[in-house]
Amino acid sequence: MCKFMAGAAALLVASTAAAQTVDIRAGRLIDPAAARLLTDQRIRIVDGRIASVAPWRDADGPATVDWSGETVLPGLIDLHTHLADGAIDEHANDPAEPLKHSEAATILRGAAAARTELRSGFTTVRDVGVYRGLTDVALRDAIAEGDLEGPRMFVAGGYITTPGGGGEIDALAPDIPLPETFRIGVVHNASDARDRARYLLDHGADFIKLIATGAVLALGSEPGALELSPEEMKAACDEAKLRGSYCIAHAHGAEGIKAAIRAGVRTIEHASYLDAEGIALAKANGVWLDMDIYNGDYINEVGTRQGWPAEYLRKNIETTDIQRRGFAAAVKAGAKLTFGTDAGVYPYGTGARQFAYMVRYGMTPMQAIQAATSEAARALRMDGKVGTLAPGAYGDFVAVKGDPLADVGALEKVDGVIKGGELVR
Repeated sequence: MCKFMAGAAALLVASTAAAQTVDIRAGRLIDPAAARLLTDQRIRIVDGRIASVAPWRDADGPATVDWSGETVLPGLIDLHTHLADGAIDEHANDPAEPLKHSEAATILRGAAAARTELRSGFTTVRDVGVYRGLTDVALRDAIAEGDLEGPRMFVAGGYITTPGGGGEIDALAPDIPLPETFRIGVVHNASDARDRARYLLDHGADFIKLIATGAVLALGSEPGALELSPEEMKAACDEAKLRGSYCIAHAHGAEGIKAAIRAGVRTIEHASYLDAEGIALAKANGVWLDMDIYNGDYINEVGTRQGWPAEYLRKNIETTDIQRRGFAAAVKAGAKLTFGTDAGVYPYGTGARQFAYMVRYGMTPMQAIQAATSEAARALRMDGKVGTLAPGAYGDFVAVKGDPLADVGALEKVDGVIKGGELVR
């Protein structure tokens, strides 16, 4: 009996070792970094990392995953998601909805969202803020430890925002206090901003999210209005840099965009009222623009049908078309643009719809794919690790039936996903 068990254990170890090497046969392979299309390639993944990419030869052994009839590309990256809050769109007609769920329930909803997002082809995401502080840290860690299925996550921990600003729930009567866990990043001055940034980073945040201007989906908050002061933003950015991190800024208004860039942020989110000066300033400072140009149509259609607050719908109409014109101008000017969708405002798993909008407003299909792979990786400070075919990068890949370079809408129908060398679907 002991000899049998020892032999079985040895076979198990050998089997596990063999399973650590995965060979994908890719009929067509998009290389975003080199902006080229390769055909009939062998992608070898060893211990979850890319070992080599080379023309297919039968002599090198059989395929572990046969995608010879598919177009394959590195796993997609969305730099603007809200997975940890879970299903925002279903309850946008009630601004107080985040207060109606326990912390455990919120994390469980986030777990379902993360699984859906991964299976739609997004193997890496940046989750850019939660109302209930640090729930995104818990979700990220559970995925990283293998307890949950989901994309590789980078999280903000909360929002740095003014009292009653776009990053705070402002749906209760003035004499009803919010629990402190929902006010984790509320600041009154530059000193507060520095302290809150330090607190979030000390408690597991990967970066700092600033609510520089008002928001569309927030009551009493105008998108064009500056909310955080330049001094508050600079204090938070300085603290983040001291700790080897960075800030990003939710910034709709033209002046807020420019103030955030001058304060030292790495990416601008939304950028609805982006003007020529803002584009030039972003280019001069190496700042990426992360513009969610898809979901305005969703908010207008579904929000109207579901009875979302009239204030939300008004602000959405005011910002949607001008944001898209700003996106087109940024593409034409050669600004750095990434793929960010605001996942959670619309149903999870449908973010790839934005690719068609990016092409409609000036990008080539290859540029749109780069925005969600190699360019997003650079903005995330993960270049060479995700969104690439480079040896040593994570073995993250998606497969689709069609040709995204001819019709980028093919990315909306993902057939296969591999994350870190493991077949997800």
